[in-house]
Amino acid sequence: MAGIRPMVIMGVSGSGKTVLGQSLGKRLGIPFIDADDLHPASNKALMAAGIPLTDADRVPWLNVVAATIAKGVSENQPGVVACSALKRTYRDLLRTLVPDLLLIYIDGAAEVIARRLEDREHEYMPASLLASQIATLEQPEADEAYIRVPAELTVEESADLILGTLHLSLAAPRAD
Repeated sequence: MAGIRPMVIMGVSGSGKTVLGQSLGKRLGIPFIDADDLHPASNKALMAAGIPLTDADRVPWLNVVAATIAKGVSENQPGVVACSALKRTYRDLLRTLVPDLLLIYIDGAAEVIARRLEDREHEYMPASLLASQIATLEQPEADEAYIRVPAELTVEESADLILGTLHLSLAAPRAD
């Protein structure tokens, strides 16, 4: 998988992380992992009850996510992971094990995301937690490697945007 960096599709619940991650994984021929599947039962129970997770709840889960991504990299199988990664500190934690991590940030207005949440069913993430996720979200900063994807795009348009950006960065001559 030379030239493909491990990626995290980040954003609030309902932004489209999973469907975009599945599409990118398929198109790039790399593994897709939904970090929701890595949550412990206690976190799932809290969210199902409409209780937002605290940093103390999230950090052990993020350590598992980081270790999972790092394992893929060590096996020459960089993957794409759907993970909210809402705060800078969460993303920094992921980068402690995966320094070459590329973020794909799905950015959208609360109204767009709320409409998506109305049309989906999730095992444990109720639409009522959207406001807490938006309040927690810290957009990626200039020193973080990321590609911004508008939430209004279709999955295909989003994947095309990302792949076009990746193609340009892969084709750019190296300065070493």
